[in-house]
Amino acid sequence: MHILHYLLLSSLLLSTSLLSKEITKDNVNFTIREIPTPAVQAFYIARGFSKEQIKAYSDTCVYTTTLRNDHTNQEIHYIRKDWSVKYHNKNLPIQSNNYWKEHFKKYKITPASWIGFRLSQMPEEQTYGANGGWNQGILSVNVPHGNSFDLTITWDIKGKKNALTLKGISCEK
Repeated sequence: MHILHYLLLSSLLLSTSLLSKEITKDNVNFTIREIPTPAVQAFYIARGFSKEQIKAYSDTCVYTTTLRNDHTNQEIHYIRKDWSVKYHNKNLPIQSNNYWKEHFKKYKITPASWIGFRLSQMPEEQTYGANGGWNQGILSVNVPHGNSFDLTITWDIKGKKNALTLKGISCEK
């Protein structure tokens, strides 16, 4: 991720009082922290979006996430479309970058705005090196504000599937 995006994401976190959730399983660590709607809007307006263009996205529950492969001696690999949200006993997918790209077409966003958006998202697929590979990115979850949900993320090590679930993630109003 570009250093400027990392610094801006970090400043979003510091400007909120919302708590984060963190879980470690099989030496892989995942952290999630909600970003308040006004901060989401400000972040993307600074990337060239209008408030109207980013409204549908900022109306979702938006989080900054970090996935770390801190203590395994193997590479880990994930595909974000395999992650899922459980809300009211229904499994919901994580919206893809292509989903949002199609949505933004009707608003005729600039190529620079799209690049800023895409680079800020948690990558859709990535491999992290052994003993320290990691990344941070934004993730939107299509759950109404004021509710909670469970998030399951998956990854593999040499084709062996692994998963962890964070329960009771809050999406504030």
